Amino acid sequence: MPSSAPRRDTRGIVDPAELLSRVRFRRHTPAPELRPYLEHYWLIDWELPEPYATHVVPHPSVNVVFQRYGALGAPAEADVSAEVSGIGLGLFTQKLAESGRVCGVQFRPGGFRPFAPAWPVSAWTGRRVPLTDVFPDTGADLPSAVLSPDTDHARVAALDAFLLAHGPAPDPAADQAMELVDLVRTDRMIRRVSRLAAAAGLSARSLQRLFATRVGVGPKWVILRYRLHEALERAEAAGEAGAPDWAALAAELGYSDQAHLVRDFTATIGVPPTAYARGLSVP
Repeated sequence: MPSSAPRRDTRGIVDPAELLSRVRFRRHTPAPELRPYLEHYWLIDWELPEPYATHVVPHPSVNVVFQRYGALGAPAEADVSAEVSGIGLGLFTQKLAESGRVCGVQFRPGGFRPFAPAWPVSAWTGRRVPLTDVFPDTGADLPSAVLSPDTDHARVAALDAFLLAHGPAPDPAADQAMELVDLVRTDRMIRRVSRLAAAAGLSARSLQRLFATRVGVGPKWVILRYRLHEALERAEAAGEAGAPDWAALAAELGYSDQAHLVRDFTATIGVPPTAYARGLSVP
């Protein structure tokens, strides 16, 4: 069972201090019946004098996102939408301008399938689709019901009501997938798919199939993504604590060598870890 409190870390956010200086960002806990399947709700509001681009290295999680973008002083109904955002395979970039509001649901890796059991979760990987493509009975007034309230409590209540109306359906395979991803996230000794398969008591092929249908990406991808999150966090902290020993960190995270870590980091973030640690901007 996950903690009843939402995560407080900023893991995956590129330059979190800059983001948090520009927007109001909060996390909230869902209803008790939903907590086994969700990481948290995340709410963002902003009013910006000039545009700003935020960058995130996505978690292996599906998100449901309600969003409103508009000019300062525009009607509250301006440019409202709702979507299912599958696992992002690369760096996610979103330009924020003028005013806006986002109310999001971050599912635990493996936790989305009980709410949409008709499709493998891999069907949404790398895609952002209208909410009604996945939940066709969603009313047209739902985005406004989520985004319009002035209080976080009312927005959270609207999100709870939406999700409780759509499940969750019992799914032992999803439960197993969530447990295995938690193991990858918390146990640094899980550096190879073969070790995870052994811990699960599954063949490598069965593990691949479980992750494709319930998580949306393969187990190797999940292992690599959590490695990269930690490397990003270490680089982010480098300004205060001094640059980490990148060769030692590569070995600690299970990379074959430092060059492999630098390649993965640079390919995803856009700059090498040493440059990021020095505070160079992401392109």
